[in-house]
Amino acid sequence: MSFLERMNPWRGRSAATPETRLRDALNAFLDTQADTLELGRCLVAALRPRRAGDETWLVRYALVLDWLEADATLRAAFRRHVVHFIATRRLITFFTDSGILPGTGFFSEWRRIIGNRLLPEVPDERRLKDCMHVIYDRPDDWRWQEAIPPEYSQRLWALLAPEDELHDLDWRGIQEQMLDAVLLLAHRVSGLGVENELMRASPSFDDDLPCFVALSAEALDFVNAARSALDNAAGVPDDGSQLLVIVDQCETTLQRIRKRARTVGTSLHLSYLLTRSEQCLVRLRELIAILRMPRQSEDRGAAVAAWGEFARAAFIAENRRNSLGHYISQLSGLLAVRVTENAARSGEHYICESRSDYRHMWRSAAGAGVLIGCMALLKIFAASLHAPLMVEAILFSLIYGLGFVTIFLLGMTVATKQPAMTAQTLAALLGDVRATRQAELERLVDVVAAVCRSQLAAIAGNVMVALPVAIGVGWSLSQIAGQPLIPLEKGAHLLGDLDPLSWAVPHAAIAGFYLFLSGLITGYFDNRAAYGEIGTRIARLHWLKGLFGAARAARIGTYIQERLGGIMGNFLFGCMLGATGDIGKMIGLPLDIRHIAFASANLGYALIGFQFELPLKALAWAALGIALIGMTNLAVSFALALRTALRARGVRFEHWGALLRAIGRRFRASPRSFLLPPKDVS
Repeated sequence: MSFLERMNPWRGRSAATPETRLRDALNAFLDTQADTLELGRCLVAALRPRRAGDETWLVRYALVLDWLEADATLRAAFRRHVVHFIATRRLITFFTDSGILPGTGFFSEWRRIIGNRLLPEVPDERRLKDCMHVIYDRPDDWRWQEAIPPEYSQRLWALLAPEDELHDLDWRGIQEQMLDAVLLLAHRVSGLGVENELMRASPSFDDDLPCFVALSAEALDFVNAARSALDNAAGVPDDGSQLLVIVDQCETTLQRIRKRARTVGTSLHLSYLLTRSEQCLVRLRELIAILRMPRQSEDRGAAVAAWGEFARAAFIAENRRNSLGHYISQLSGLLAVRVTENAARSGEHYICESRSDYRHMWRSAAGAGVLIGCMALLKIFAASLHAPLMVEAILFSLIYGLGFVTIFLLGMTVATKQPAMTAQTLAALLGDVRATRQAELERLVDVVAAVCRSQLAAIAGNVMVALPVAIGVGWSLSQIAGQPLIPLEKGAHLLGDLDPLSWAVPHAAIAGFYLFLSGLITGYFDNRAAYGEIGTRIARLHWLKGLFGAARAARIGTYIQERLGGIMGNFLFGCMLGATGDIGKMIGLPLDIRHIAFASANLGYALIGFQFELPLKALAWAALGIALIGMTNLAVSFALALRTALRARGVRFEHWGALLRAIGRRFRASPRSFLLPPKDVS
């Protein structure tokens, strides 16, 4: 059989079964002159799932282990190829970089990943890290590797590291490089002592600096003792206990900084530093655990298990090194929690607990309804100018954006802004709920009921005021002008936009997504304002202090810092609403938005256009469209916000059935609690 046939034993044999191809790929390891890298690639190709949902690969994986355990000759050949191949590669980068963020920074790594997607990099086959990309040559191989049971990984490493060969020449070379990796990781973490970002994030970082400095020195002692033990079989290596104590101290410091960042704000760079440092400490702990394994045969199982767990995780991490989604998810945790917690604190203000809260909500929503009625008319006037699409998009964006900012600064409420905020509050509660504790479920149902009645109050305030305001303003201006303010054609267009069978619901879903996005924007700028100490910096402006004095400048700075998130979130939300329709026209797609409050105002102006001569059936049909628009706005924004908040907090709530049943029982027993606030206790 030729070398090419040995490398691709199933070439030209389409009738061969998967088991046959797998057996041929495994038997190829019997050739001592074969290229181990190509052997591994062919074996993985025979193992990997053929298509999505294919579960037979796990049977094939188990079959390979069975064959190796049953055939001593094949097992020895397989072990010789794999162990010698690993020992002759450069392993340090595999131990120190696989699964660990690089030191280049967020945007440099982002550009590298995008660049490799467009033009794949050339692997250096002298490095094990790069060889993994040759063997596992598909970017989604990590998915099925992740599904390999841990016991299978342990069986594989037990085959590769038998007792009598655990400390032979090849394994000695591997251990030497692991020791070098320990030193490199320790030096890397010690370098955090000069990072200004960490010192700024933790006022007490100077007190914690000695543990980072001591890490390198203790790692050097550990490595020297380990190398002495390798040279002298009777020697006693350092058990690493002192080094692990210092690792614990460093981890405690980083966790304290991370916890403080959730309160005072964070940045992408700080999140990057914390994540990378924590990954290095975890890897350091893993390498120490493997290196300190005793040589006694009765403890060999623990060593094999540690090797198997570490190698499996490192291989998976290396395979998805070019996954942009995984890369972003590694860094988004701290920032997402900070953003969603800002929104959660805002969400608490949108929940009515008492009658006074309920009345305040209704009044604030009614005030917003007045402004929304006027904003809708301004948009109609701007559309009548028939300006170029770009100019029209800017006009619409300014009308919406400045209008929403005004509503926010006046303390008024837009109903559809609530779900993106209240969802964060609910997510904060869901993580502590257990279905077995009825009291916890009932407390959560109390919050759900309060959210429902708060939402209904806001919707009623917006819709029940925006509609009559639109009618009143439209009729008054028509009387002044002596002709209908809204032409009949425009009235028909406004009415058509509310048709439930048109694009109204999909466009409402787009608006719901923008509502969700505006909540994140609000949280992000709140975080930036707190982390960047915007208020204090504004108060230090010389010209501002010269105009208003130091005390007033400080109050202005505090005012802006406390409201920056709301201002930016509302303004950018308005820009998204205003520009979407014109962007859709520019690119030829049916894009637009529908918002319940503006839809109700547009119905009022449509009545003006038809001079109140619309049939009752048309009014009812339009009212149904407004209701569907509102439901879609709320459902989309709430679902996205809740999902994001749960993921940011790492909450996996699995008791939805119990919660829904508890809500159903409460609604049957007391439907009023979902509609109106509780009666005041005298």
